[in-house]
Amino acid sequence: MSVEIRHIVFDIGKVLIHYDPDLPYKRIIPDDEERKWFFENVCTHDWNVEQDRGRTWLEAEALLLEKFPDREEHIRAFRKYWHEMVPHPYERSVAHLERLIAEGKDVTLLTNFADDTFDQALEIFPFLAKPRGVTVSARVRLIKPDAEIYRTHTEAFDLDPAHTLFIDDSLPNIEAARAFGWQAIHYVGADQLDSDLKTYGLA
Repeated sequence: MSVEIRHIVFDIGKVLIHYDPDLPYKRIIPDDEERKWFFENVCTHDWNVEQDRGRTWLEAEALLLEKFPDREEHIRAFRKYWHEMVPHPYERSVAHLERLIAEGKDVTLLTNFADDTFDQALEIFPFLAKPRGVTVSARVRLIKPDAEIYRTHTEAFDLDPAHTLFIDDSLPNIEAARAFGWQAIHYVGADQLDSDLKTYGLA
C-alpha cells in the first residue's frame, strides 16, 4: 500500500483474545438443544451488547430474572463465569501488537466491552495495558459499528484517519471504519493478518 500508516488500532475480542460464551455453558447446560435455546432466548447476543453499551450487569440480570425467574442460576452464570469465556490470547496477533509497540509505532485499542469485564481482562491479559490507550465502548456509551465511536477514538488519541489502520474481526465494524476514513484489515486468522500487515509495510 502506498499510504503511510501512522496509527494502528486493534480490536480485542477474537483479534487479540479468544472469546466463546459456549465454553462455561457446555458445563452449565450440557444439553446442546437447551443451551442453544438459552442463548437464542435468554442471554442473547442483543442482551449482551447492551452491557458493551454501558448497562450494568445488575441491571442486565434483573431484566432477565423478571422474564425468566426459573433461570436465575443460568442467567447469573454469564457474568460469574465470564473469565472462562476468554481462555487464551491469539499469540501471533499479540506478537504483532508488541512488536509494533517496540518499533515505536502508535498503537491503541478500540473495543466493544463491558466496563468491569474489561478490567478483568486487563488482569488476565496484562499485554492489553501496553498500547498508548483504549476506547472501551461501555465507558463512552457507544458501540461499533456506530460512526461516533470511531470519531470519539480519533479525537481522543489525535489520529489522522487517512493514516490510521484498524484491525477487527467483524466485517460491519471494518466497513464502518472504512466509511469513516480509516484503512482497515478484516481479521480472519493469523496467516491472513501476517499477509495484510505486509501489504501495509508493517510486517
